[in-house]
Amino acid sequence: MSDASLTMVSIDHVAHRLLTYIPYVLVLIDMRYEGVKCGRDGSVDSHLEMGKKLLAAGQLADALSHFHAAVDGDPKNYMAYYRRATVFLAMGKSKSALPDLSRVIELKPDFTSARLQRGNLLLKQGGLDEAESDYKKVLKSKPSDKEEREAQSQLTKADDIQRLVAQARSSFNSQDYVTAAAQLDTIIETCVWDVASREMRAECFILMGEMGKAISDLKAASKLKNDNTQAFYKLSTIYYNLGDHEMSLNEVRECLKLDPDHKQCYSHYKQVKKLNKQIRSAEELIQEQRYEDAVSKYEAVMKTEPNVHHIALLAKERMCHALAQGQQASRAVSVCGEVLRSDPENVNVLKDRAEAYIQEEQYEEAVQAYETAAQHSENDREIKEGLERAQRLLKQPLKRDYYKILGVKRTAQKKEIIKAYRKLAQQWHPDNFQDPEEKKKAEKKFIDIAQAKEVLTDPEMRTKFDHGEDPMDPESQQGRQHHQHFHGGHQGFQGFNPFGSGPFNFKFNFN
Repeated sequence: MSDASLTMVSIDHVAHRLLTYIPYVLVLIDMRYEGVKCGRDGSVDSHLEMGKKLLAAGQLADALSHFHAAVDGDPKNYMAYYRRATVFLAMGKSKSALPDLSRVIELKPDFTSARLQRGNLLLKQGGLDEAESDYKKVLKSKPSDKEEREAQSQLTKADDIQRLVAQARSSFNSQDYVTAAAQLDTIIETCVWDVASREMRAECFILMGEMGKAISDLKAASKLKNDNTQAFYKLSTIYYNLGDHEMSLNEVRECLKLDPDHKQCYSHYKQVKKLNKQIRSAEELIQEQRYEDAVSKYEAVMKTEPNVHHIALLAKERMCHALAQGQQASRAVSVCGEVLRSDPENVNVLKDRAEAYIQEEQYEEAVQAYETAAQHSENDREIKEGLERAQRLLKQPLKRDYYKILGVKRTAQKKEIIKAYRKLAQQWHPDNFQDPEEKKKAEKKFIDIAQAKEVLTDPEMRTKFDHGEDPMDPESQQGRQHHQHFHGGHQGFQGFNPFGSGPFNFKFNFN
């Protein structure tokens, strides 16, 4: 028999077997369908029962899944909605519970427990009229003693709050913001989810200058109301006026997420974004130690926003730091002083001004600045070290001031130091003097000039000297010797050998 014949026989065999089983399969499918129908009718009760057990066990998410299934299985089963609302309330999702309770009351108007719960939710949300209506209907519907007591108590509370709301509005309109805020405090104790009361209290706090409290209320209002663009706008403007450009930008972006065409938010966003970009750029320049450029950038910040005090203060604080780091001591002292007049306890500015004072050799002022900073930040290591350095410079004056010897400032760059050295070395070269006494004086002066140049052009020695230690003083160095030699011939001072026959043996180079 060929392969094709065998295949045909196999197919016929399989087909015959399938035809044999089809009636049985159809019967099974029919039975399954009937079982599903029966199960569907019974599954709502089973879901409700299982959800109830899980709720009692505290397994809220699982209980909610069963109540969802019960609602889907029978959209007219008021108990399914009520159970689901109970879970929502247990999960703190009152917004989701409220529609379910309303559906329960729609399906079963005499369900006093659901109406009482809805009244309580409406009261918390500040829906006083609707809450009062629910409480009154509960009282007319033959409630239990417990329900009657609760409904009557809540109705009285709602009436009291109605009067208090009117009083708060009157106080606000009379510009008595302290009284209005106190009245709103009482209202919000009961109406904890009332957006209008929180927004009015936030406005009171703004007008009272209590911005932290205003921010707290506006943040709550932005969460309680889904599309509250105005709350985000106000938050952004508050942060902006406080000088917190980053938070201002975050809040105004939230406003634009809700409404990209919001005119106030978009206009404010452009301003904050520009300012934020300038400040970021200035901080990057400080990190790169481009201090002069950073100062210029912060000056641009003040031009971008000339009217907000806290932003100007922020810009000057960072300018103070950049100027101190950039060795522009005199200007740093002045700018730091401007900040401290408005913010006398600003530790960072006190430290920067102290450093500028040291650069200006005003050691007493430096000590005072560090001591003031220490009062507000006791454990700051920089303050402790800076104070010790300033006290050392003040109490242990150096035998020789190499900056004064060369006639340069403590902030002088290496180029300035070498220029001053060359000029003085030529002036005090011993060969310029014939009188023995004058020559001897010139020799001493010449050595001092040489040592000053050596100390101030060597980064390590200059740092030691700036910290109150003379690297050329054997006593200061605890026995360390610093013998730098003058060699004769053309390696010396432009070919001269002023001390070739004397007791000195120093080497001088121009570099």
